[in-house]
Amino acid sequence: MVRSALTLVHAISGHLRPADHSRYSETNSSPQARQFFVGGNFKMNGSKDSIQTIVQNLNSASLPSNVQVVIAPPAPYLFWAAEHNKKPTVEVAAQNCYDKASGAYTGEVSAVALKDLGIPWVILGHSERRIIFKESDELIASKTKFALDSGLKVILCIGETLEEKKAGKTLEVCKRQLQAVLDVVSDWTNIVIAYEPVWAIGTGLAATAEDAQEIHKDIRTFLSTAIGSQAESVRILYGGSVSGKNAKDFRGKEDVDGFLVGGASLKPEFVDIIKSRE
Repeated sequence: MVRSALTLVHAISGHLRPADHSRYSETNSSPQARQFFVGGNFKMNGSKDSIQTIVQNLNSASLPSNVQVVIAPPAPYLFWAAEHNKKPTVEVAAQNCYDKASGAYTGEVSAVALKDLGIPWVILGHSERRIIFKESDELIASKTKFALDSGLKVILCIGETLEEKKAGKTLEVCKRQLQAVLDVVSDWTNIVIAYEPVWAIGTGLAATAEDAQEIHKDIRTFLSTAIGSQAESVRILYGGSVSGKNAKDFRGKEDVDGFLVGGASLKPEFVDIIKSRE
């Protein structure tokens, strides 16, 4: 039976809880105490049954209270997942939004609508959006600014292709992608950066923990030239074939503040990744 849009909004709004930022205050009391963050990007995968299983696994798991978890189901299941999530440390993200509040933009997602329905996060700048949908650095920057202005928090993805890596342009590419956002956003309080080398996404290849630490440190140093000491509080995630097996390798890397997980977020090992700092 198809419910009306109004009924759906009321049903969802009644179950969604606003993010409780007070639970993060202890771990964020100093710039050096950046809270560990694990994001799960389901991409265009999953069914109602499989996503229900993922959410139930998270609900029943004994998750560390000091780890922030954000899952990003496909748009049709976004509000359903938010409604059934029972964990206060788990939140939900959209995988995309546009840089306009409303209008004749068929198929696009409004940041204002996401905020209206209690969805707190959005992923922007993912390499699949940049490559497949031809999103430019400037469009991603505009979308990031509008999402922030609309009250959302942003997981901002950056990263180089294999060709750019071979040419020694990793940092150059990351700087270019970040600079576009720096040109329009001065307050990075609600941005989490996800460094995702394109050559490692879905390939089974992954940067070593040492390589990830080096580029994350370089990214933070670059940020500090633009936003000063605020850069010390910005979390930088690693993404690219992260698994339950290799997640522990990144422990002790001071500039690796968590992970943005792809395929493994659809599997039970996602919980192992969340617990990888224990």
